[in-house]
This record gives sequence, C-alpha cells and structure tokens, in this order.
Amino acid sequence: MHSELRFPVRRLAGIGDEAAVDFEGQVAAIRALDWRAVELRAVDATAMGDLDPDAFRRVADRLRAEQIEVVGLASRIGNWARPISVPFDEELAELDTLADQCAALDCRYIRIMSYPNDGLTEADWAGRVLERIAALSRRAEQLGVTLLHENCAGWAGHSADRMLRLLDEVGSPALKLLFDTGNGVPHGYDASDLLVKILPHVAHVHVKDAVSTPEGTAYTLPGDGDARVAECLRLLLAAGYSGVLSLEPHLATRPHENLQAVGDAATLFIRAGQRLSRLLDHAVLPKLSGCGTGR
Repeated sequence: MHSELRFPVRRLAGIGDEAAVDFEGQVAAIRALDWRAVELRAVDATAMGDLDPDAFRRVADRLRAEQIEVVGLASRIGNWARPISVPFDEELAELDTLADQCAALDCRYIRIMSYPNDGLTEADWAGRVLERIAALSRRAEQLGVTLLHENCAGWAGHSADRMLRLLDEVGSPALKLLFDTGNGVPHGYDASDLLVKILPHVAHVHVKDAVSTPEGTAYTLPGDGDARVAECLRLLLAAGYSGVLSLEPHLATRPHENLQAVGDAATLFIRAGQRLSRLLDHAVLPKLSGCGTGR
C-alpha cells in the first residue's frame, strides 16, 4: 500500500552548516531528523579545506562517536568565489587537504564547480576549465577520491551539453556529476530538463527549492517552489539512482550571499528535512512502480 512506502533514512543527509555554524548544532540538527549522514562544507565558520588538524580530528571523532556517516565534502574548488584566474596551486592544495580528510572519514566525494569567467574569451575560458578539471581529476584518481561537478557556478554550470563535454573530454572515472534540484531557478534554466540529459552521470544530489521574485530568488521548503523537486526526484529514482539525497535548503544559510546560519536556522533546516521526507513518501514513491529506492 502507498501508506507503507518509506524512503530509506540511510539515504538522506544534509549539508551541516545549513543548520548551524557551530559543529555541535549541525550534529544536533541531523540527529533531530533521525538521519544518519551529513555533508560537510564548513564547521565553526571555517571551510573544511582550512580546518587545522586538531579541529578536524575533533570533528572526525565526534562523528564516529555519533555514528554519523559523511557522504561528501563540499569544496570551494571552481566555485562562485574562485574564477578561472585564481592560482591553480591553491585549488590543488585544497584538493589534497580534502582527500586526506576523506580518507579519515571513509568518504570519497568532493563537490567542485567549473570556474566563473574572468575576462577570457569563450574559447579560452572553456580550454582553461577543461585543462584544470582534467588535472584535478588526475590528482583525484591518485588520491582515491571522486570529484562531483555541480550544476551551479562556472563554465559547465548551466548547460547539459557542456557538462557532457566536460565528462567526455576529461575522460576520468574520478569525475562525475552532482545535480542540485533548485539551482535552475536562480540561474534561469529548467533543472528537470537538464536532468533528463545528464541522468546516467549523476552520482550525488542536493535538494533545495526556490521561486523568482522581483527582489531576486527566494528559497522555500521542498515542494513549495518552482523547481519541480518532486518531478526531479521521480526522474532520478525511476532511472535507478541509488545515491544520497543531501538537503541544502538555503533557508537561512547562503554562502554566496555571505549569509550564515543564525536565529532559527536549525528549526528551518529540520522543517525542510521533514518536508523532504514527506515529499518522498507521499508525492514521489507512490507515483513510481519498482523504482530503485535501494531498500
């Protein structure tokens, strides 16, 4: 019966600093949802790539004690604040640091983007991006991690054709795609249309929803916006996606706007997580037959 359908809790996670700046608050929010996994971007207002060894050790020990799995590290490599002109040595250094953290956390995924332009011609921008991500992917292969390119900032951020070209020209098993359900709204494209073209290459998913307003993008609970979140999730599951759905609601935390979790951020994060679970159980799974939910 439809009422008995439940999405596996072990496949639900959230980006911790969406709920709280402090690490204890992040753990508490994940626990409040009765989830068992987290994606890490920053703890105690420090990006993972900048954590000193003692701080990282405390994070790793706490997660082990709580039996919370880390499903990915959301890096700054190639992101909205790292244009193509940023020194490449800085990118390689961050990758090395995060790969060491992945080894300690038994995690293999590192989120990247594909470098906003900084005055280059379209052809030079594309060439430089492809060169850099090929080099990063070779290093990732050596380090035993997998890079996940997100449909967000950069040369391949908004175009399925460019994402597929990126994968084809880099040609590395250490490069896959991360699909974010809500990024199409602020960036002006239909995310579900893009998803159809890249489905076989999606290895990780972020969940958010949003609407466009005269003042800009406003983020909503999953299912309340214009991102067609339920449709995207149905497409993924029907295609056999068996990975994690990682909540990134942007209700209180938006790094690209220098907005960190404050006030009732944890409450909003928990509410978004509860809504995601309901959306899956009542608007996604019942409309699928025999989908690969991994139960």
